[in-house]
Amino acid sequence: MQISSRFSIAVHMLSLIHVRADYLTSEQIADSVNTNPVIIRQITRLLKKSGLMDVRRGTGGSFLLKDPAAISLYDVYKAVEVVEDDQLFNTHTNPNPNCWVGANINQVLELILMKAQNAMESILRNISIQEIIELIIQKNNAS
Repeated sequence: MQISSRFSIAVHMLSLIHVRADYLTSEQIADSVNTNPVIIRQITRLLKKSGLMDVRRGTGGSFLLKDPAAISLYDVYKAVEVVEDDQLFNTHTNPNPNCWVGANINQVLELILMKAQNAMESILRNISIQEIIELIIQKNNAS
């Protein structure tokens, strides 16, 4: 099971919205992401619900509600609901209880997988959208 692409699209969107001086429409953001504007609007709803961005009515245009240094990748990860029930990993549901491996595998794996998820989430908490933007700028200037 993979993390949904909503996460990387949302990071792309927030980075783009900050670096552009104008207020971008979903069509303009979709052009950068290379996806359908409907996908952008769906992700925008999740980001708005989480208080990370908003959209101007009328003439349109997206903008951040927080400084990009105050938006962690974990905030984005949680906002776009990339995993169900806060579980990144799922174990298979019906191992054979009559097998000594099957009877114990999920209990053993769940502890290890929770540690892996916690480590990943810790890393995401320590990286901001501002840092992503700075890395993109460095990469662009090196090209």
